[in-house]
Amino acid sequence: MTILYNFPGGFGMRRYWYKKILIIIVTFTVAVGGSYYLIEDQHSQLRQEVNASAESKRMVIPGGMPIGIYLETEGVMVLGTDAVTSVDGMDYEPAAHLVKSGDYIVGLDDEEIRSKSELISAMKKLDEDEVVLKVRRTDKYINIKLKPVKCSARDYKLGIWVRDNAQGLGTITFLNTDSQFGALGHGIHDVDTNELLEIDDGTLYTTSIKDIQKGENGVPGGMEGIIIYNNYNVLGSIDKNTESGIFGRIERIDALFSDQTPIEVGNKDDIKEGDAVIRCSVDGKVKDYDIRITKIDKNAKEVNKGIVIEVTDPDLLKITGGIVQGMSGSPIIQDNKLIGAVTHVFVQDSTKGYGIFIENMLEHVE
Repeated sequence: MTILYNFPGGFGMRRYWYKKILIIIVTFTVAVGGSYYLIEDQHSQLRQEVNASAESKRMVIPGGMPIGIYLETEGVMVLGTDAVTSVDGMDYEPAAHLVKSGDYIVGLDDEEIRSKSELISAMKKLDEDEVVLKVRRTDKYINIKLKPVKCSARDYKLGIWVRDNAQGLGTITFLNTDSQFGALGHGIHDVDTNELLEIDDGTLYTTSIKDIQKGENGVPGGMEGIIIYNNYNVLGSIDKNTESGIFGRIERIDALFSDQTPIEVGNKDDIKEGDAVIRCSVDGKVKDYDIRITKIDKNAKEVNKGIVIEVTDPDLLKITGGIVQGMSGSPIIQDNKLIGAVTHVFVQDSTKGYGIFIENMLEHVE
């Protein structure tokens, strides 16, 4: 621009300088464009390096925080059958040998059944001597004809004990880069049938520990929490209930994870007998407590009993007596690697328990 001021002139002169300016602009554009391409190429290489590193060193955010759990089944789960008294004073058991413990009732006649309340409502509408239950048994759907028992003028019963949901307390184990979580390290089973609950939906809630019952030899302890089941306290959703734990997605990460520092995932071959820590919250804060890994069984018959641990931390022993119900899912960390999660307590010795290899949990989110 200074040259133009020093050499004012006519159109011919201006054309000459316009060409020079155009050349400068084009050169600048190519230079900037070339630099941008070079920077992008460097970023691309960096991303590839990071991705390669992530593949060789899997990273997750460890948990240790208590969570409230609510599971809904597909239909209602059959617990068993029983006799009911008819208006004629006789006892009948209409469902005996027809439905089985662990079946799921998903329909009554032409009406879909998704909960116990819907089943009760459908029973109140009965005016036939025979009904057809649609039942899911393992992976098959079957129709079962029953004759309901008339117990009063407008009250019919099938003589079936059912359950449609489960709730409780546990501990979050990890969060991955896709906001997927794993918790508990073991599946949620029905308390009466011991069957693994097949869930249709589930929700994760915030909770706070109200009290801790200390574990003693022969009597497992437990954590008591306050869970308010409303939308304000929802943390995320649960979509899997497996023998390796429950899995789903966290929607409010900041509300659950105050520390979001990731650590490396350890493989089975990285684990050794000796000192380690478990991360849990038993006094209102997430802390690491000392343990010892006393046995490693890479071929355990039960997936969630591959590691045997013993609590050695005097503070944790003073508060809980060792491992208590509600601590399931507490991360096990050794050499700053997440290697597993607490799953069970030894009934006869609350200072000892089992853990699951973290690899077995990660299979359900990868």
